[in-house]
Amino acid sequence: MPPIVTVFRSRLRPDHEGYESTADDMEAAARAMPGFVDFKTFVADDGERVSLVTFASREAHDAWRDDARHGAAQRRGRAEWYAAYRIQVCELVDERSFVARD
Repeated sequence: MPPIVTVFRSRLRPDHEGYESTADDMEAAARAMPGFVDFKTFVADDGERVSLVTFASREAHDAWRDDARHGAAQRRGRAEWYAAYRIQVCELVDERSFVARD
C-alpha cells in the first residue's frame, strides 16, 4: 500500500488572528494519528503557503481527513482565515533519494 501525500496550497487573509495556534494544534493532532509519516510547511515570498502531509496509507490519510477536530478547523479556516486554498491528494508512485557522504 503506497504512502499518501497531501499537498495543501493556501493564501491567508490579511487578518488571520488565531490561525497560528490552531495550525499548531492541528499539526500536533496529525502527528499523533496512527500512520502519520511527515508534515512540512513552506511559505513563498509572494505569501503562498505549501504544506506537505504524508500518511503511510490511504486509510490513515482518510482517518485524518475525517477527524472531527480537523473538520472544525477546516470550517473555521474557510470562514475566517483563508483567502484561497487548493488540496491535492497524491499516491506515491516513485521515490528516490540522495545523501552526500562527507
